[in-house]
Amino acid sequence: MKLSIIGGRVLDPAQHLDEVQDIHIENGRILDIGPAAAGFQPDRTLHAEGLLVVPGFIDLATHLREPGPSYKGNLCSETRAGLAGGYTTLCARPDTSPVVDSAAVVRVVQEKAEAARNTHVLTLGALTQGLEGQLLANMSSLQNAGCVAVTNMHSPIRDHRVVLRALEYAATYDLRVFFYSQDPDLAADGCAHDGAVASRLGLGGIPETAETVALARDLLLVEQTGVQAHFGMLSSARSVEMVRSAQARGLAVTCDVSMAHLHYTDAQLEGFNSLFHLVPPLRSESDRFGLLQGVRDGVVTAISSAHLPHEAAAKKAPFAASEPGISTLETLFSQGLKLVEREELTLIQLLASLTEGPAELLGLEAGALYPGYAADLALLDLEAEWTPSADTLCSAGHNMPWLDQPQRGRINATLIGGEMRYRHPQWQDESVLPL
Repeated sequence: MKLSIIGGRVLDPAQHLDEVQDIHIENGRILDIGPAAAGFQPDRTLHAEGLLVVPGFIDLATHLREPGPSYKGNLCSETRAGLAGGYTTLCARPDTSPVVDSAAVVRVVQEKAEAARNTHVLTLGALTQGLEGQLLANMSSLQNAGCVAVTNMHSPIRDHRVVLRALEYAATYDLRVFFYSQDPDLAADGCAHDGAVASRLGLGGIPETAETVALARDLLLVEQTGVQAHFGMLSSARSVEMVRSAQARGLAVTCDVSMAHLHYTDAQLEGFNSLFHLVPPLRSESDRFGLLQGVRDGVVTAISSAHLPHEAAAKKAPFAASEPGISTLETLFSQGLKLVEREELTLIQLLASLTEGPAELLGLEAGALYPGYAADLALLDLEAEWTPSADTLCSAGHNMPWLDQPQRGRINATLIGGEMRYRHPQWQDESVLPL
């Protein structure tokens, strides 16, 4: 299959490329950007005038809800949601049921992903058996089965010696460890940022130190073992400064923040809106500013979706009893575009955090439009408005505060290996076959 995408504004942060160009694809890979090679005759031409052509987005920790209860979603629905959001690669979290702590479960996830034929799915394996924080998982087996990293997600490991042995084990196999640092004792019984809003609403508080104390421990053990480490979903400005300091000392550490934490603060909890019940919690405006600054100056490598779909009933309980999490894959780019409109991020910074940054972190030949790379890309309309609704969303989870609210910035199409896997129903696909 030969495809030409013509007339689009090609924006690739990895190549510092931002200009109107044609892209030519052959056998699922990018052949040229610019004029086609002599003799190249496309089987199909896709007109992209007025559209932004970018590398497909990559997410570092998506809950695909499978294996697990199907009423919260499944691998097919959530990877389809990824395509609708411009994502071509998703990293599947291990906190499923059963936990992804064996090669057998990894194979189940990979087989289901291949059968769904939506996004690429990479697997994160469990750091400890059952995520229980006691016995180490067989990391060598998980790596051989295809896991790109291991993590205990938000399940705490209280015994420092277990953490140390786990990091030594991972370092032996050059396997990256994802941390989601939070001290379980400082966070106990909390559901909101420990500040004025939580006090006024009578909600249990989670102080900033619940994150920074755990982060300090984890950074020290990373330095001792030399393991490759990534710190996910940081929520406080001080955490970003701690990672900045570690990077300045030469530690090979990276971090990400969620889109929700770049947008919102604990002020959103007024009225006990459980749609903003998140882990880690939304914090102060100064924390939000610190996270944005980390993205701007490159300390923060990636913006993550923190996609965690729930059924409606999960959010209808009182705030503290509701299940934390937010569904974000399909709307993340539109949310990011609001940061660009407010001049809190540039478009290049936003896209780099969704493409080049996570690809480099994972060591993938992806997240860029270099000739020879797989033609995994998205076509975006910066001006088009659309409205996410229960009738149109692909995800089974509709737990998002902006449901039924108009959004600007639409994913018109997502291509994987040059094949259009998703097309927005409101976009007129003006592709033609050659004469």
